[in-house]
Amino acid sequence: MILGMTCLIYLSVNLGAVELFGSDTYNISATFGSIEGLEPGATVEIAGVPVGKVKRISLEEYNARVDMEIRKGTEISDDTIASIRTKGIIGDKFIKLSPGGSEDILEENDALMDTESAISIEELISKYIFEK
Repeated sequence: MILGMTCLIYLSVNLGAVELFGSDTYNISATFGSIEGLEPGATVEIAGVPVGKVKRISLEEYNARVDMEIRKGTEISDDTIASIRTKGIIGDKFIKLSPGGSEDILEENDALMDTESAISIEELISKYIFEK
């Protein structure tokens, strides 16, 4: 009985993402004009290396606010550029962080100021078709 309860607690903590002893991440945010196709849970990468994930997406003054969880130990400067990119031609969307040269590091609940919105493949194709 005790072994069963221990297994149940273990699975609940691991699968439910419950934090018992504090978090090993910190939160930052960024505001985009368009996040077309980006979903909560998408990866956040620097130089192709996953360093976090998208926690929440909300609408703020007709712009999309993206809250991200970044692993502690990953230093992100305040002039980092956040871009929404696609893996492959029609793959999943993710956020690419391109670090700048500033020595000022973002802390818990800080925001990135420089962003690049998602590129819509449909809009590019329709522009190409209808402009000729």
